[in-house]
Amino acid sequence: MSERRHKRQIIKKKLFTKNRLVILNEDSFEEIFSLRLTLMNVFVVASIGAILIVITTTFIIAFTPLREFIPGYASDELKRNATQLALKSDSLSNSIKKNEAYLASIKKVLIGDLDHAKLSKDSIYAAETVDQSKEDKPSKAELQLRDQVAQEDKYNLFEKAQPKVSSVLFPPVKGSITERFDLRKKHFAVDIALPKDTPIKAVLNGSVIFADWTPSTGNVIIIRHNNGFLSVYKHAASLTKNQGDVVRTGEVVALAGSTGKESTGVHLHFELWKDGYAIDPTQFIEFE
Repeated sequence: MSERRHKRQIIKKKLFTKNRLVILNEDSFEEIFSLRLTLMNVFVVASIGAILIVITTTFIIAFTPLREFIPGYASDELKRNATQLALKSDSLSNSIKKNEAYLASIKKVLIGDLDHAKLSKDSIYAAETVDQSKEDKPSKAELQLRDQVAQEDKYNLFEKAQPKVSSVLFPPVKGSITERFDLRKKHFAVDIALPKDTPIKAVLNGSVIFADWTPSTGNVIIIRHNNGFLSVYKHAASLTKNQGDVVRTGEVVALAGSTGKESTGVHLHFELWKDGYAIDPTQFIEFE
């Protein structure tokens, strides 16, 4: 125990023994500065200085722009730019998805990989099929009422005739039909034989959404019209309109030819689509 106590006393004496730090002029040995201190004072001052340095460095890193120069820290402007770029990339991604869906639908129109719509000739809109066998038969009172209304309408001088079709389709060409619309053969168009370079005209006002050459059907132009209509003109010798052009009813959009692998002579392969469904053009257009 006495040895441990003796060692403690030696250590305590060293820590608290006063020493003098003197700075002398090397030439004249004149005393310039002197300081009395102990090892304990040096340890305490060094510890406090280290703590202050750590606190100051932490403050600079956390609350000043100097932290931008430290690897791993990003500036506020960089964060704002990253957020804006993320929003723009998200909107661009949505736009790309919409364009891809739109192009996929156009591709289906080009290859004819769509369903057929059953239409009523008096209406442009698709009509649902009704099972006539399940309809209720009218009673005698209903039949009498129908006859009475028919007689009144027959001699009504003030009734004005109204067209039942909201759009009138202009014939793209006049010629002989060589192949008609046939669902069993998946031929969603009518083929009209024509002399070479016969002008092909737009059936309605609209805008050109596709005008280019395809390997199977040659020069093709697709026009989007109002009310969900698409008109497709294939195997043209040349096109007079480009994608994005606005056309009017009866305006020349192409010249007849026999381009493409599937061509069987100079003719027009004409398709008509409504809301994504193929319809028989002969229901609304007289080609001959």
